[in-house]
Amino acid sequence: MLSRKAEDYLEAILNISSREGKGYARVKEIAKALNVKPSSVVEMARRLNGMGLVNYRKYEGITLTPKGEKVARVVKDRHETIRAFLEIIKVPPRIANKDACIMEHELEPETIEQLRSFVRFVRSAPDYPQWLQHFETFCKTGRHPCEGVDKGITMLLNEG
Repeated sequence: MLSRKAEDYLEAILNISSREGKGYARVKEIAKALNVKPSSVVEMARRLNGMGLVNYRKYEGITLTPKGEKVARVVKDRHETIRAFLEIIKVPPRIANKDACIMEHELEPETIEQLRSFVRFVRSAPDYPQWLQHFETFCKTGRHPCEGVDKGITMLLNEG
């Protein structure tokens, strides 16, 4: 099993190498993306190279092997799913992205799959779901917009 740090490196390499169809990532770019020193990137690149997850040669770009790309895509998918879920529940995008980085390594696959299903469900709704509008109102006011509606309906039915 890979460490959180190793997964973060693979995801960063995938993101950087995918930009503009470049196909590789430089040590300096990875260091900037992960906010680490270039020497740390070199050390991890050597470890990942030894595990068959990247191709690393000094002074050349780092590329993912097919095995490394597969792992990186799983990590990226988990990240995107969690980030989307957090944004649906109105976590600001910057915070949602940061928290997704933390959570992507800790949640069980079953939890990720349920979050993925929930995100797909909400995104595929034909119209903006009313309950989501109610949730937004609740976040702003601390009160459910339907609060008291059930009581009013019950009173009307009892009068008839």
